[in-house]
Amino acid sequence: MGVRHGREYELILKELTDAVGRIPDSYLFFEMEEEEWERLESAERAEVQEALAEDLFYALGEESVITVGSGVIIHDRNRYRIDILIGEEELTFVSLV
Repeated sequence: MGVRHGREYELILKELTDAVGRIPDSYLFFEMEEEEWERLESAERAEVQEALAEDLFYALGEESVITVGSGVIIHDRNRYRIDILIGEEELTFVSLV
């Protein structure tokens, strides 16, 4: 189902893809080893990160907090946004409206 949003899905997906790309070990979400990730070409990495962003968008409709490597993705329903954290520090967020 995904999260409720007022912005175009494509814009949200692009921003979410960029955001998860900033998590240095986001590949762990797919149970990849660092060596596997390092062997991927940049275009392949971009595809994996976009797939991750799509998975997160839909999963956040059911689960409001999801761990991605050393990051945490949080659907903030009250502020209509998706927060991306590493540790206690906000890395970025994606607005849904």
